[in-house]
Amino acid sequence: MEENKTINMNSHSETGMRAAVFVPDGVGVRNFVIGEFLNKLAARAKVSVFHVIPEDNLDTYASSVSGDVEWRPMLPYEQPHLPLFLQGALEKAHLYWGGTMAMRRALNRPITGPLRWRAFKHSSRLLGKAAAGPRRLRWLERLHCAAVERQPEVEQYRQIFRSIRPNVLFSSHQRPTAIIPAVLAARSLGIPTVTFIFSWDNLSSKGRIAAPFDHYLVWSRHMHDELRRFYPHLPPESIHIVGTPQFEPYAAPQLLWSREEFCAKAGADPKRPIICYSGGDAGTCPEDPKHLGVLMEFVRAGRIRHNPQVLLRPVPVDDGKRYQAVLKQFPEIIYCQPAWFHADPGNWRKVIPWPEDVRFLANLTHHADLNVNLGSTMTLDFGLHDKPVVNLAFDCANPPIFGMPVWDYYYQYEHFRPVIQFGAARFARSREQLADEINVYLDHPETDREGRRRLADMQVDVPLGESSKRTVEALERIAC
Repeated sequence: MEENKTINMNSHSETGMRAAVFVPDGVGVRNFVIGEFLNKLAARAKVSVFHVIPEDNLDTYASSVSGDVEWRPMLPYEQPHLPLFLQGALEKAHLYWGGTMAMRRALNRPITGPLRWRAFKHSSRLLGKAAAGPRRLRWLERLHCAAVERQPEVEQYRQIFRSIRPNVLFSSHQRPTAIIPAVLAARSLGIPTVTFIFSWDNLSSKGRIAAPFDHYLVWSRHMHDELRRFYPHLPPESIHIVGTPQFEPYAAPQLLWSREEFCAKAGADPKRPIICYSGGDAGTCPEDPKHLGVLMEFVRAGRIRHNPQVLLRPVPVDDGKRYQAVLKQFPEIIYCQPAWFHADPGNWRKVIPWPEDVRFLANLTHHADLNVNLGSTMTLDFGLHDKPVVNLAFDCANPPIFGMPVWDYYYQYEHFRPVIQFGAARFARSREQLADEINVYLDHPETDREGRRRLADMQVDVPLGESSKRTVEALERIAC
């Protein structure tokens, strides 16, 4: 194991809490390392952070945290054959039983690869289909845990925990399989385990939570109810509403630049409206470059009023290469690549944000006048700032890339239905409608304000800026 980096200062725990914090991906770094959470926790506890940050970059993050914090790399974990088979079956069982549209589509994806791999996956799926029920799911989960408990990583974590003696384990994400050995080791030692449900779509659109945690931290009452729907065996007292630190920078006035400062950094004109185009993953939003091209044609032709400028921000996991043609065609596009470094390009778990990106995004969502995206969480980010959002809902290709209109493919997912029901955004179901809806919002930015407020209240019913404090308080209660 790599040599640990420890920062020892004069901060001491007021509660006697010792916390093992697991941050298995870049989003966890953004939410729980950059920002207030780790400083607030370290002020009240001795903290061991298990992370995926490359050693060469660790000082950037460690130097910003004051308190008694020890940094340890997470143990690498690749599931052997039997645990992998059982986890696949558990995942499929959950999808069959949950039955949301996103889950049904995941089950309908074809199995590809070599014959032996396809046979392995088909067998796992058959077992999952047979286990699609609450009691059978828990039985299969116990089988999976029993198979993982025999792996050496579990005993390695037991030895680590006996040394550092945490009285709570917290994982910043509920789905990475790399967390399973640590959770099982902690449970075997009587250490309570806690996870954070990290995104608004995870419960209704994704597969099974990776491990049987003891406690769950959620954004809102809405997410609390969703968790109980898909995991009915969980006792209500194991679910804690804490908001999300993802949006805390939006409530930090000290992070904001003036509009002139922001525009100078971005290369924009402060006197002209800014339309932010938020890109998605190449796999889920393959037509982003073409949609951006349609938008630029309207702007260049004057079809969109007020002479706006368009700022493109790709999703952090995207290196931006797929936009090269449209950037060449429309050099007036303001291109702002997210400041995340790609330790493993294309792998969300190994794409890590630099601290300055958090500040830039806080200013972008504050100063941009309007956002355009295809079914992105950015609909919520901008809505929290009361900024209008136009969601792309038309296809560029004919026939549609996904075999059905993008409106039917993306905007019927359960997590996105409230956006439609509340009128929190507008949907461009044709090229012309894209220009029309943008013009409505640029003329009257207050349009649909009530819908944006209702969406924000439902998804994040803890005041912005309080999530880190409430998360630390929840961990203290659990540790005691």
